[in-house]
Amino acid sequence: MDLETGCYYHLYNRSNNCERLFRNTDNYLYFLDNFRNRFEDLLSVFAYCLMPTHFHFLIKVETREIDQLKQHIGIQLSAYTKALNKALGRHGSLFQQHTKAKLIDDQAYLIRLLSYIHQNPIRAGLVKDLKSWPFSSYLDLAGYRNGTLVDHSLVKREFGSVEKFRKFSERSISI
Repeated sequence: MDLETGCYYHLYNRSNNCERLFRNTDNYLYFLDNFRNRFEDLLSVFAYCLMPTHFHFLIKVETREIDQLKQHIGIQLSAYTKALNKALGRHGSLFQQHTKAKLIDDQAYLIRLLSYIHQNPIRAGLVKDLKSWPFSSYLDLAGYRNGTLVDHSLVKREFGSVEKFRKFSERSISI
């Protein structure tokens, strides 16, 4: 995985064999709390969505310690796997071996990706509207919740208002 300071990335991974990564609300919150604690000084999060079998983050690398950041990504996934394995009495890997980090170097694509990430639960048939999925940053960025994981500066800069962001986000986006 190639990462560079100051660049935006679509960071994502999925489970092996479509196994559920998150079995209940506590699993989702545990993953997010650990993510926040592990990465708060290394990167900025502009969007995220945790799905039952995969996750998406739109991040910007802030640290110059790229090797440390890569190591922390691996630690995040192995620590979550270890906790879930212990809770469920299971063994073995949970995530696919390589977390993907796609460089986002086009501003228009960056904005489409912001919406695409939030629309994952709708496309998967889990919910009918964006407000109904609690495990994404949409609720925070759209002003429905006061979470502290996501950086709102991208939405403020590109949309100017929460209302414009909401309208944009409700349109179906494909990437």
